[in-house]
Amino acid sequence: MPTRKQGVPPCPVHQPSWFAPFSRSKAGTLCLLGVRRGRLTYLVAKEGRKVLTGTDTHPMPSYTSQYLAETAEIVRKIDPETLEKMVDLLADVRNRGGRLFFLGVGGSAANASHAVNDFRKIAGFESYAPTDNVSELTARTNDEGWASVFVEWLKGSRLQSKDALMIFSVGGGNLEKNVSPNLVAALQYAKEIGASVLGIVGRDGGYTGQVADACCIVPTVNSENVTPHSEAFQAVLWHLLVSHPKLKVQQTKWESTR
Repeated sequence: MPTRKQGVPPCPVHQPSWFAPFSRSKAGTLCLLGVRRGRLTYLVAKEGRKVLTGTDTHPMPSYTSQYLAETAEIVRKIDPETLEKMVDLLADVRNRGGRLFFLGVGGSAANASHAVNDFRKIAGFESYAPTDNVSELTARTNDEGWASVFVEWLKGSRLQSKDALMIFSVGGGNLEKNVSPNLVAALQYAKEIGASVLGIVGRDGGYTGQVADACCIVPTVNSENVTPHSEAFQAVLWHLLVSHPKLKVQQTKWESTR
């Protein structure tokens, strides 16, 4: 257990049962600085000065508490300025009559399908995802190969410089490691055409993070939960985008029901 300064009472919230990332007590304000493998690094401040830091040597009370604490930390670390830049880029795409194409694999493909719905219905975009057409997707995969399936679909869709690509991915693509080469090929083509590129990705951002005009990288707070957090925050962040006053043009049902 960490030591505390003489005369500072033990923080009542520093118990194995708590998981809130921010708590207040008579000892001061408790801030969660990090979570790794069920251990918490924290700081207690009082009247603007640090009075206690340390790492909790007790395991979290449950995996659920740990996961929620990790989620709260990710929210705290996401850069709002990056998201505002994405909003402005998307508004420009819509204003110039551009289309918005979503690319994702696995769970990210399902997110892409949902996002297409929201961007069309709520934000007034002409939007598409290749994974919504399973016949074409499997035909191209069978005849031409998985690595080229997205780029060939973009060519068939007549991708133009006024259009935009939104990438949902855990890793962002990496040719050297042969991770999502289909995303990399699509990104290379989009940059060649001059289309805008955006992304919501995990890990270090991969190739998407390197070439995107705006990319929100979901912070890694626990390397064992990169995939669930990355895919979950794709949904959190695209819902933020379509709800943003600069993009939202259609009120959603429950918000409009009195």
